[in-house]
Amino acid sequence: MKFERNYLLLLLLTCAAIFFVNLNSLPVNIMEARNFITAREMLNDGHWLLTTINGEPRYQKPPLPTWLTAFSAAIFGIKSVWALRLPAAIMTLFLVLFSYKLAKKLTSEKLYAFISSLIMATSFYIVASARDGQWDIYTHGFMAICIYLLYLFFTKETHKYRNALLAGLFFGCSFLSKGPVSLYALLLPFLIAFGIVYKYRNFKTRWLPLLAFFSVAFVVSSWWHWYTLTFDPAAAEITKKETTNWISYETKPFYYYWSFFTQSGVWTIPAFIALLYPYLKNRVFNKKAYLFTFLWTMLSVILLSLIPEKKSRYLLPVLIPMALNTGFYIEYLFRRFKELKDNRETIPVYFNFGLIAFIGIAFPVGGYIFLKDGIAGNWVWFVLLSLALFSIGIFMFRNLFRRKIATVFYLTIAFIVAVIWFGLPLSKAITINPDYKPFSELHNFEEKENIKIYEFSGMTPELIWDYGEKMEMLNKDGEFITPAEDRFGVLVSEESLEHFKEVYPNFKREHIARYDMNPKGPDSRTHKTRLYRELFIVSKK
Repeated sequence: MKFERNYLLLLLLTCAAIFFVNLNSLPVNIMEARNFITAREMLNDGHWLLTTINGEPRYQKPPLPTWLTAFSAAIFGIKSVWALRLPAAIMTLFLVLFSYKLAKKLTSEKLYAFISSLIMATSFYIVASARDGQWDIYTHGFMAICIYLLYLFFTKETHKYRNALLAGLFFGCSFLSKGPVSLYALLLPFLIAFGIVYKYRNFKTRWLPLLAFFSVAFVVSSWWHWYTLTFDPAAAEITKKETTNWISYETKPFYYYWSFFTQSGVWTIPAFIALLYPYLKNRVFNKKAYLFTFLWTMLSVILLSLIPEKKSRYLLPVLIPMALNTGFYIEYLFRRFKELKDNRETIPVYFNFGLIAFIGIAFPVGGYIFLKDGIAGNWVWFVLLSLALFSIGIFMFRNLFRRKIATVFYLTIAFIVAVIWFGLPLSKAITINPDYKPFSELHNFEEKENIKIYEFSGMTPELIWDYGEKMEMLNKDGEFITPAEDRFGVLVSEESLEHFKEVYPNFKREHIARYDMNPKGPDSRTHKTRLYRELFIVSKK
């Protein structure tokens, strides 16, 4: 089989190697915990439409990602972190595959589509989102499929209704994943860039199917919001608060996102060079498509920069057109690097890939120095990772000196795969907490002492998730209740210890233990008070 005839299969295998292996290696984070708790309560309590978190309404985000998570958990088990993260990995696979199809339609060049899709699949935030059970990858993944179908709709004279209706369906799925985020950050800049570069031609023949698109998109997007607003009065206040966050929460200056190209990880330098439009525009094989991906990327960044609320993970949609844009630069290097004489063109290439190769060669020594305190019991993974990275580094330098950029590029992909396969299991070597005591062990204590345990003031999603079921809060909208039992357990955060004593001054309070779920011990600067609680037994005198 010829290599160029199997790009799609190779892309599929690469994505599988990156997105699906060692999915359960890293601990559940706060965003995942919220999603996973809601999925658990869907399965355990039947809260599929009026969604909840720890028994309280959870309407801040639409439910489609949580439904998919719950379906996976129902098949493979609610306690399987791999199962809970699996839908996000599948969604990222679809994102990359449809981006490949879009890139091929834009240029009719399979090699360029393959290169740009591999860049996307190995960009830092794409990889992180694929292996993280949160909402962002769903909304942008569904929208990427919608965009591909809209591209067909606007450029082909056949199957207009089919493409419009399917695009409306996937638009609605995107909206049901995280509201209008992807509409604003991914679809709108695509539509503007497309209009500038390709124009909207023969519009008279498209307005009826376009109306069908809007109709399907509106119905699929809005029905759940209508349902919650109709059947739960709390939904209106929650929606209002979530909307207000866009202008009042996590506000950052306009220029906050302008180092966006660094979020592509190993492709930072190529991504930056690819954005130098005056330099690259006469070197690419398709000027029109390059201008389109350039405008799509920059418009996405500009639109995101206009929103006061900013977080680095919100840059995820930018990485999609940026990967397509970077692909033009890498494809140019494939064709011309052996002929380049200007050091201004060759030095950035040598530096970028040489740095990756150097990290690979240096890892066996540097990794041992960094991990030595936790490497016991993880020697197999350390040796495998060291051998893989060292070998890749040697071959990268060898091919870099021979100016075989295609081989160097594919070795960079292999570098990422090696880190996923052999490096992620090593995360245990850097997460050492001698006082680690999970919340799941609370059940043993409850059974032994025959008491019920309450949380004093506020919920930390990671702790509730690990506990395995809902936990009742003593703080009810600022008012603290007293349980009916004569003897009960209370979990108290460090910040609330004094308040706890003030609320129950006439009760006997016996400190039992600390339940600490921090990956690192109390001496670490990353040790967070929100991830541990002091357990007290409270008795009525």
